[in-house]
Amino acid sequence: MNALALNPGRLTALGRSELTLLVRNRAALSVALLMPVMMVFVLRTTLSADTAGALAEATLTGGIGMVLLLVVYMNLVSAFVARREELVLKRLRTGEAGDLEILAGTALPAAVIALVQIIALALAGAAVLDAPAPENPLLLVAAVLAALPLLAGMAAATSAFTRNVETAGITTLPLFLLTALGSGLFLPLDSLPDAVASICELLPLSGVMTLVRAGWSGGAAGGELLTAAAVTVAWIMVTVFAVQRWFRWEPRR
Repeated sequence: MNALALNPGRLTALGRSELTLLVRNRAALSVALLMPVMMVFVLRTTLSADTAGALAEATLTGGIGMVLLLVVYMNLVSAFVARREELVLKRLRTGEAGDLEILAGTALPAAVIALVQIIALALAGAAVLDAPAPENPLLLVAAVLAALPLLAGMAAATSAFTRNVETAGITTLPLFLLTALGSGLFLPLDSLPDAVASICELLPLSGVMTLVRAGWSGGAAGGELLTAAAVTVAWIMVTVFAVQRWFRWEPRR
């Protein structure tokens, strides 16, 4: 990277420009704003009277994971690829902004939208689904904040292997499916066979989702939380390396 420092003024300007481009792209904006909330509230119809409380809680924590996946990861892969192919990243790199500022500025609108959606989901969703309030809000906030750089970095890394915006849906599908099925978004890992659960605990978003569930419902042991935090930090480090090694600033020729 050219620079590790972040200039708030440049970062805000880059974020504002990216937000303008996002607003003009109705398809991307619809995915970012509507799809996560629609998917969560469709699941509300599956709740039964006997298990409504537990399932509502699972729906809300899974909804947080779905917002992070759709709004941050999948949306940003398309954004990074589009800006690369339009030579926006190349032009930005010739200016004063450092590499980290360019990447962070591109990711800023998606991160803000995700945070707003998660807050709205926690407030309105808990009221509509009659779920209890989070047991440990600080842990929940820490988990979400850790997920933002992790998924933004994974989006940047995935964009390196994405030829164009049209193929972004294909290159993002493996992580989406692995996370949705194996990271405990709507199905607790302890319901899986021990061998499968042990592998799934090492998936990129599994640590985050463990912390999210612990922040909302509590009950997790200290060792489990430390393991989840360690897995999350390890994946952030892997992602940083991958971005530094493989991220593409210019289109393939």
